Amino acid sequence: MERKHERLATSWAAGVAGAVFAILTATAIVLVRVALPSGAEGAGVTVDAGQRGAVRTALELVPFAGIAFLWFMGALREQGGAREDRFVSTVFLGSGLVFVATLFGAAAAAWSVLDEGGAGGQGSSFGRDVAYALLTTYAMRMAAVFVITTSTIGRRLGVLPRPLVAVGYLVGLTLLVVGANVPWSELIFPAWVLMVSLSSLWGRRSAASRPAAPA
Repeated sequence: MERKHERLATSWAAGVAGAVFAILTATAIVLVRVALPSGAEGAGVTVDAGQRGAVRTALELVPFAGIAFLWFMGALREQGGAREDRFVSTVFLGSGLVFVATLFGAAAAAWSVLDEGGAGGQGSSFGRDVAYALLTTYAMRMAAVFVITTSTIGRRLGVLPRPLVAVGYLVGLTLLVVGANVPWSELIFPAWVLMVSLSSLWGRRSAASRPAAPA
């Protein structure tokens, strides 16, 4: 009975933390995408006060999104317990940590746009380009590895539904191949995290409704 309660608590933690990460990250990405267009579309564009305010709001959300992702990652790993594959779990842990680091790096680069005072000059364009490079090229590649390893662990241990495992492999492959070539493609990752979170919460609800097995 005690072990069942531990599994339910872990599923709840993964579900809530993942949902918080997905909402905060998607919101930050949308705000930055709208305020600071990438590539030729945003070249030479003056950043006004409204755009700087949107970027500032997005960047203030990023640390909380990173914290939520670490909780989400830890709760997912706990569900594997002693059954986890050390090789896959090491890649899972490493890719998740590097993702958070590059996400914070992208946020730090985007701060330089605010420091330029909205002049829209060379420094502002450089900061914008570095932020997008870190987010779309590096962070999303690490996110792809995280999705693939999570789907592999979920398939081997049976903690993720088969359709969600298939979706995970498709999402991981898409993030690896697409990268910075398709604008807004980075929203795929928080959408996948939200799906995993809802699956964890639904699994917790279903497990809680089942009667405990007799001793």
